[in-house]
Amino acid sequence: MLRTPALLLASALLLTACGSSDDGGDATSRQASAAGYPRTLGNCGHQVTLESAPERAVSLNQGTTEILLSLGLADRMAGTATWTDPVMKGLEKANASVPRLADNNPSFEKVLDAEPDFVTASFVSTLGKGGVATREQFEKLGVPTYVSPSDCSAGKDNDSGGDGSRSEPLTLDAVYGEIRDLAHAFGVDARGERLVAALRKRVSTATAGLHASDVSLMYWFANSQSPYLAGCCGAPGAITRAVGARNAFADTHDEWPQINWETVADRDPDVIVLGDLTRKQQTAETAEAKIRFLETSPATRDLTAVKKKRYVLLSGQAMNPSVRTVEGVEQVAAGLRDFGLAK
Repeated sequence: MLRTPALLLASALLLTACGSSDDGGDATSRQASAAGYPRTLGNCGHQVTLESAPERAVSLNQGTTEILLSLGLADRMAGTATWTDPVMKGLEKANASVPRLADNNPSFEKVLDAEPDFVTASFVSTLGKGGVATREQFEKLGVPTYVSPSDCSAGKDNDSGGDGSRSEPLTLDAVYGEIRDLAHAFGVDARGERLVAALRKRVSTATAGLHASDVSLMYWFANSQSPYLAGCCGAPGAITRAVGARNAFADTHDEWPQINWETVADRDPDVIVLGDLTRKQQTAETAEAKIRFLETSPATRDLTAVKKKRYVLLSGQAMNPSVRTVEGVEQVAAGLRDFGLAK
């Protein structure tokens, strides 16, 4: 259903609500921070103007949701959607306070019912044709939108089919840039800088003294019949470069190409990184199901990584450009050390 005039008026009022302080909470500090508005962000070819700090944000993908929760903004979120995994550890309580509009893509009407004053997404496809709605549909109603720059950065082609392709490798700087953008949108810039500093330190600690240039990794997200495996240049590529290893499919620029098992056998990776998903959209979503397939299928049971049980389990979010990608660096680095493959 379309929004009623009363709901549209409510959104207009929300867009002029008081901002938020960096260490926010009380009314005085929120009023003080309003002086920094309006503020404009350049985002994926759009100019996003916020008249005030958002008070009823809706995040349409888990990646942006976990950034907002990590920034301490649960009290200014009106809804979340599209989950592949349990929420990141440490954010359970904050997440429980935010309504979940849908496990997957909600309808446009469902999002409008939450009366958002800001809508975020991790993927261009979420806020595009065939997704929840286009950015223009929200913006016509006075609701500014934001898409993770990691999905529209230089070299990312979202029109090449599937999950798109990249001619230039993604770096963690894109994730750090998203954190800074969202912190700035909400008027909590210092929190953003602290979060970025903490993530950088975690990467540095995890990879200190790690040398694994002779090790090949394969990343399997989902589907046993036609597996989605990581190409060179998305989040798995950033993880692989951080730990100093090689991606078995570094010659493939598609984000998540579907590659047959015969080709996998030819590459014979040293380690297989498995997406451990809780959603139910493809075959072999969980790591348990993937391992069962790998160890029983004639096409895969003789792979070196399978015979030696060299598996690293990651959340789906760690395999997407997000704050969890840092978690991916830590877990892959730890796995290489445990397997005795890191020098």
